[in-house]
Amino acid sequence: MTTDTANATERCGFIAVLGAPNAGKSTLVNRVVGTKVSIVSPKVQTTRARVMGIAVHGRAQLVFIDTPGIFEPRRRLDRAMVAAAWGGAGDADVSLLLIDAERGIDRDTRAIIERMKTESKRAHLVLNKVDKIKKPQLLELATQLNEEGIFDEIFMVSALNGDGVDDLVAFLAGHMPEGPWHFPEDQVSDMTERLLAAEITREKLYLQLRQELPYATTVETETWEEFENGSVKIEQVIFVERDSQKSIILGKGGQQIKTIGAEARKDLEEILDRRVHLFLFVKVREKWGDDPDRYRDWGLDFDA
Repeated sequence: MTTDTANATERCGFIAVLGAPNAGKSTLVNRVVGTKVSIVSPKVQTTRARVMGIAVHGRAQLVFIDTPGIFEPRRRLDRAMVAAAWGGAGDADVSLLLIDAERGIDRDTRAIIERMKTESKRAHLVLNKVDKIKKPQLLELATQLNEEGIFDEIFMVSALNGDGVDDLVAFLAGHMPEGPWHFPEDQVSDMTERLLAAEITREKLYLQLRQELPYATTVETETWEEFENGSVKIEQVIFVERDSQKSIILGKGGQQIKTIGAEARKDLEEILDRRVHLFLFVKVREKWGDDPDRYRDWGLDFDA
């Protein structure tokens, strides 16, 4: 007997996930996709480039564009990240504005809303972290945001524990344009394994290092060697801007970088489903944030 799913029309669409830094965009995309495709840390501006996470719901393929957090840019890299976020919205069939319900309408979120009004953009509102706020406050926030006049639907979720996410995905699946899928059924991201591996290590830097140092670092996968037994040898370079930063990352007796490497290796073995031999090196490269090649690798506009 055929099912409704079997008879359903194929759908595929792009969904931009917008929001202020640390609203939970990457956590939501990872939750929907079912594996880590975008790195997460408590620090703001962890996501640097647009990352596509691909999920399937019935006969619909949902391509989520996890964008960098939108904030007031101060550096070239900041400007490129914000431009990538708005570009993701322009390329999408549907936009979600994700707001941290506990934080409410902060300065960055207000700026996003005002720009959407100015440009006559619409989105579905996703209030995240609803488990951290009392219901009367949540309803008051939802009412206040609904009065902005730019939201079509409002969803209340916890990206971390999954509450409300299934309803959001089901809604999106039913509102994707009809048409063939853009990616193979088993593909979960457009990111190469080499870049994903570098991002995983950068995530561990963010989690291990305090204050501003993570923003002065970047990671490159320099070699990727696969062996007959299925394992892979990965060599990566962590670039910093000054010698003093190098010693911090290495730590006393090299302990800090050992911890970073062990945590990154653990995640990579789970994601790649194979044994990983990870080797990390730290090098000083002044003004790496002004290198056009690096922006090209991230899919960012150097001149934004």
